Amino acid sequence: MYKILKAEQLTANIFLMDVEAPRVARHCEPGQFVIVKMDEKGERIPLTICDYDREAGTITIVFQPVGASTTKMKELKAGDYFRDFTGPLGNASELVEEDIEELKKKKILFVGGGVGAAPVYPQVKWLHEHGVDADVIIGSKTKDMLILEKEMEAVSGNYYPCTDDGSYGHAGMVTTMVEELVEKGNKYDVCIAIGPMIMMKFVCLLTKKLEIPIVVSMNPIMVDGTGMCGACRLHVGDEIKFACVDGPEFDGHLVNFDEAMKRQQMYKTQEGRAMLKLQEGDTHHGGCGQCGGDE
Repeated sequence: MYKILKAEQLTANIFLMDVEAPRVARHCEPGQFVIVKMDEKGERIPLTICDYDREAGTITIVFQPVGASTTKMKELKAGDYFRDFTGPLGNASELVEEDIEELKKKKILFVGGGVGAAPVYPQVKWLHEHGVDADVIIGSKTKDMLILEKEMEAVSGNYYPCTDDGSYGHAGMVTTMVEELVEKGNKYDVCIAIGPMIMMKFVCLLTKKLEIPIVVSMNPIMVDGTGMCGACRLHVGDEIKFACVDGPEFDGHLVNFDEAMKRQQMYKTQEGRAMLKLQEGDTHHGGCGQCGGDE
């Protein structure tokens, strides 16, 4: 059992929890995720790690209720427990693997949308702790829907909030903020985008035009988190990959977003899942990432 130490409502529909999970906290890195289950019969819910404290043995998760399980999960309070809290899963951010001195020479841009600010934060924090300050753009529909502002400002080189309605920060989409920064002479070596699928698609289209390499996190399409359900199957260039076992991060310019978004919609119905399994045959499942789906 994994104790919830803090449960906080960040916005009208975004929630944060600190969970006691010392083994996960000891080994996790930015970019990875956990799978939580509320009880023995509960659904497996993959959630990106928003923050971690190795000394305290805690993991911070942020989630937005979208289905029955996450809607039920938002009712949990401090002192309640998760039945399972499995992780760290997935691959760590590529930035963690790079040489620090080489990273310090790079100009890095993060673009987050909505709850995507949560998985952006640990990467920006990790860079800051290693002497690298990145520029961060976070977008939401309104000011009230922005999350982790104080935390992000504390670790960013420059922080640029954007609101669709113009009520706060930059008025407009995150893509127009990217264009503005580049027009002002900023030359970025890499962009990392995490957020809704449609946002990542358009950031990728823009960065391709601007010739900026981009990494995207495909965690929004994960369901089971082990590759067995086939939900997060996607084409990256000519290869079939699974977000949970091969990612969640990929070269955004190679991801087929239109296909991924269509599959995401089809996967919501039993008929759609059956059709996908029929169409995709042996490549429908990813398993361990070393069989079937990779062939």
